[in-house]
Formats: sequence, structure tokens, C-alpha cells
Amino acid sequence: MTTPAVTAAEPFSRVAIVGDGAMATVMALLLESRGRAVTVWGPHAEHVADLIQTRQNRRYLPGHALPESLRLTSADAQAFADADLILAAIPTQYTRAVWDRLAPHAPAGVPVASVSKGIERETLLRPTQIIADVLNQHGDHPDRAARPYAAISGPTIADELAKCLPATVAAASDDADLADRLQATFTSSWFRVYTNADLLGVELAGALKNVIALAAGILDGLHAGNNAKSALLSRGLAEITRLGVAMGAKQATFFGLTGVGDLATTCFSPTGRNRSCGELLGRGKKLEQVLEQIPGVVEGVPTTEAVMQLAQRYRVEMPITAAVHEVLFNDMDPLDGIAALMSREPKPETVG
Repeated sequence: MTTPAVTAAEPFSRVAIVGDGAMATVMALLLESRGRAVTVWGPHAEHVADLIQTRQNRRYLPGHALPESLRLTSADAQAFADADLILAAIPTQYTRAVWDRLAPHAPAGVPVASVSKGIERETLLRPTQIIADVLNQHGDHPDRAARPYAAISGPTIADELAKCLPATVAAASDDADLADRLQATFTSSWFRVYTNADLLGVELAGALKNVIALAAGILDGLHAGNNAKSALLSRGLAEITRLGVAMGAKQATFFGLTGVGDLATTCFSPTGRNRSCGELLGRGKKLEQVLEQIPGVVEGVPTTEAVMQLAQRYRVEMPITAAVHEVLFNDMDPLDGIAALMSREPKPETVG
């Protein structure tokens, strides 16, 4: 394969990755293969010690060697080193606590790009908003232009990325120069990066699709069939688009890579945590049992609570999300949830 042309923008050369999960690891491998100097910081010293000793992420991404050139640390003061880009890869519900911890060491003005997908349950903030909120409290200028933010999102199954299988994402930012530089930094022969100016829409799409993936998994657990699942995907896309547009996002974003593209992958991938969680619920297991069984964070569960609050705030009807919420938190039988959706008042099909 030939290496594709990239933008004329100057790529970042020294990247600090906050997080040591599956996505953090594959991003580190990608960046290292592109010749970037990469430091990976993890919050738990024992896990980082295991990464250093074994040179692989046995917990979250087993079977993929970590090159010796990849720097690994759990020391807060060493998290950012001399980075010219920070890549945030902490699950959304833990982002605030981690950045509160690291904020005193964050270098002024260095851009932050997030690969996290979710909405903070307590504040209803998106990942880049959470980080900006924390850093502003620790001395960043309140004008976000002082430190540009971005999100990198799309259909990205970590194990496939680790195998260098073809993938495509969008780098979204209100700062066009930052988006261009991220495109130049990450683009490779198998990883294609588009730019996108709709940071709000890209982050919302990445978070909201996890709720629909839970519903898709529930259908799998009930053996409801592909007709039902495809219908769920299309109607799920319609309702998350409605909310996104009501919040100020661009409708087109939800019909692109970070919307329908990511939604399809999440709903059909057998390894996705959100779909797998839903499948176990569909088989009759209780939420507490399921969360204990699945390694890592199932972002769609707390995000469902946040999305219900947003739907009420923006007066957007979201019947699939409401049904998932009832199954997760009010012990509704998944079969009753399907029955409620199928018995809704007949109406013309609308999208967005």
C-alpha cells in the first residue's frame, strides 16, 4: 500500500496520551508507527508496571506488542513531558477526576484531542467540555481559544486498529488549524482522517450511539432478528439526530462517519461493550451482574441517564432511549420494552 498524501499542515511530533485502555493503546501504536514520540500515562501504577514488564496491554488489548520506544508512566509530573499535543483517552465518567489530578502539570496552551465517547452524568458535559472546565478552574484562560480542543471519532474497533485493518475517522474542532494538524499527524496508509468543523455534533454522535447499541444488544439477546435490528438502527439514528440538531449540531454530521458509520459498527460488532451489555440484558441478566462481567467501562449506561435529561431539557422525543432507560434502571422486561415501541401510535416516517 502506498502512503496517502496528507495536508500541508505541520504534524504534531510529541504526543502525551492520558489513559492506558484499549483505545489509548492503539492510538499509541499508530502514532509510534508514524514516527511520533509518544508517552502513555496511566492512572494506576500497578497496571502501568505490568505494561512496562510485559510490553503488552494484557487487560485491554492482549496480543499486541508495545515497542520499546513507547514511553509508559504513572507519574503525574511526567504525564505531559515536552508534549506538543495531548490525547485524552479516559472514559467519560472518570475524565473529571483524572484531569483534576493532572491539571497542575498540564502545559499551557497545548492542544487537547479527545477520543472518549460519552456525556458526564452529573453535568451533561461532553468530554472536551469536561477537560476545559477542569483546566479553566486550574488557571487556563476562560476563553477556550487559548487552548484549542478537538475530538477524533468514527467507527474504530480497537482490536481491528491494532491489526492495522483499514479505518476512517474524523478530526473535529472549532479550530480549523488544529483539525488539519491532527489529520497530518494521524493519517497513514490504513488510517484515513477527515476534518470536520462540527465538534458538538461529532461528540454527541459518539456518545448517543452507545445508547442505541445497548438497544441493539438487547434485540440480539432476545433473538429478535436482523429486520428488527436494522429498523432499530435507522430509527435510533433518527432520534439521536433530533436531539443533536436541537442542541445546535449539524444534521449532516449524524449521516457521516461519526454518526451512522460509528453507529453501525457499534450495533453489529460482536466485541463492543455496549452491544454486549445489551445482549446479556436481553438474555435476562440484571444490570449489576452484567457490569461485573464485562471488563472496562460500558459508557452507554451512564450516558443513557444523561441523554434522558437532555431529551427533557430540549423537549425531544426519544422513545428508544426511553425504553433502554426503563430496562436499565426501572427493571422493565426487555420484551415489554419492545412491545411498547411496536405499539406506539402509527405516524409518517421522519428522519432528523
